Amino acid sequence: MSDISTLPVQGRERAGKGAARAVRREGLVPGVIYGDKKEPALIKMDPRPLWAELYKGGFYARQYELELGGEKHRVMAQDLQFHPVSDAIIHVDFLRVSATSRVTAEVPVRFLNEERCPGLKRGGVLNVVRHDVELVGTPDAMPSALEVDLIGFDVGESIHISTVKLPEGVRPTITDRDFTIATVTAPSGMKSEASEEEGEEDAE
Repeated sequence: MSDISTLPVQGRERAGKGAARAVRREGLVPGVIYGDKKEPALIKMDPRPLWAELYKGGFYARQYELELGGEKHRVMAQDLQFHPVSDAIIHVDFLRVSATSRVTAEVPVRFLNEERCPGLKRGGVLNVVRHDVELVGTPDAMPSALEVDLIGFDVGESIHISTVKLPEGVRPTITDRDFTIATVTAPSGMKSEASEEEGEEDAE
């Protein structure tokens, strides 16, 4: 797990659509901190740090520290809502977590050593089936990204979740099958050549 980042937040007094609209008119994002058997806390914050964290990737898999009224909240983001037209962030939900919490997070997949992948060196194409994988585990064990090493994969081969090393105590939410993350597929030129060869063999 990466270091816990701090996000600046302020408290807000009122809930409801009207209060949320007033916060947005200030140029801020309304939000809420909930969970850990405590009362929800209403917050508002500058959208710029949120965008900065989003651009890093793995936003929902990282922990944050929010300080509100002298109290520090260790949280993970649960939901971001966007304006349907402008794509501006219009609401954020944070879940309080502890070292023993069990959380579910969408973790991005990163592919390593593409230049050393036998299938790609032969002209194959990496077809990504899942850009993110939903994992469950404790916050401290949750990886900010899943790293998939492409060394050893040739054209026509699939990369399954079983080939990815997960931290201890972390597992996929899908447990009934060894699902595919990506495949190394043949380009159209390679496929047509293979078809022609098969046709020649049939003719013989």
